[in-house]
Amino acid sequence: MPWTRANYPVSLKNFMAPVRNKAIEIANALLNEGMPEERAIPIATARAEEWATNRNMKIRKTKAA
Repeated sequence: MPWTRANYPVSLKNFMAPVRNKAIEIANALLNEGMPEERAIPIATARAEEWATNRNMKIRKTKAA
């Protein structure tokens, strides 16, 4: 199932929007190549985190105390 900015895996809910959107983009590309969802999500998450780190971007939302 392709994901959107409004409909994405729960595992991406704590990511900043640009990182989450990049993960969605990567995951959808992996799905289009025939990769199963259970593998596409963690791979896309790792690649999106790397993408953000390389750009000195904040990755996750700050937890409220």
